[in-house]
Amino acid sequence: MTDDVAAARAAAEEESAFSHPAVDPDATAAYGDDPDQLIDFYAPRGRGGPGGPAPVVVVLHGGAWRAAYDRRHISPFAAFLAGRGFAVANVEYRRGAGERGGGDPVAGRWPGTFDDVAAALDALPALVREHLPQADPRRMVVTGHSAGGHLALWAAARHLLPADAPWRTDGPVPLRGVVALAPIADLAVADKLDVCGGATRQLLGGDEHVAERRPYADPALLLPTGIATTLVQGRTDIDVPQAVTESYAEAAAKAGEVVGLTLLEDVGHYPLIDPAADACAVVAEEIAQLAW
Repeated sequence: MTDDVAAARAAAEEESAFSHPAVDPDATAAYGDDPDQLIDFYAPRGRGGPGGPAPVVVVLHGGAWRAAYDRRHISPFAAFLAGRGFAVANVEYRRGAGERGGGDPVAGRWPGTFDDVAAALDALPALVREHLPQADPRRMVVTGHSAGGHLALWAAARHLLPADAPWRTDGPVPLRGVVALAPIADLAVADKLDVCGGATRQLLGGDEHVAERRPYADPALLLPTGIATTLVQGRTDIDVPQAVTESYAEAAAKAGEVVGLTLLEDVGHYPLIDPAADACAVVAEEIAQLAW
């Protein structure tokens, strides 16, 4: 496949994924005082498992940790999962700024992005009981796409953070598993490949902070988690290349942990969250394998 053909295909996939209108949630709750510290809840609308209270799928959206992309763009995917019988929590978090002041968009906000993901996961069990009474917060799977996939893997590894990390937990977060979709799972490899235009360095606060902050932020350095993990990756992804995901899987194996790696032929970056794409149904099945 030539570069031009690959780019045209990727553009068509992105257009399809973003063609769906945003889906309003059944409820929204705050987990903090910042306007971005919100979670949208979608009640289960289908029967995707053996019955009983529905598992909870926590969705962390992508968008290179940049402010231009918020949770609304992944709301059709959240609604799709709700239609498969899951209770869904679509998490917003603080991203990088820059556009409003006329500067280039910045990826991430240190430490706010990480503060928010940790706080949201900690608040979720109580919020689920309040806003999704038909759900079982003891059966929780975290999924995330692209930059959100990075955050999903990071959220499952908080017990492995350095001792002085404010987000560290004493033990593993009580999750049934993680399904990371085209995740920016290895920050060093992503940086070498210039994924999302230098986004990984921006996430860490700039060149001068990369070395000191990477041990606190890079999932590839936080292994083994002891939590069931599946990676789903399109082989023709030109936004987050397959090498990034494979590097994480290799790091996990070296740490003595086997993670699932589902590689999808003729699939790029966006079909994984596009309800109109076959790849999205594959994602739902991978989540079901861990959730039920």
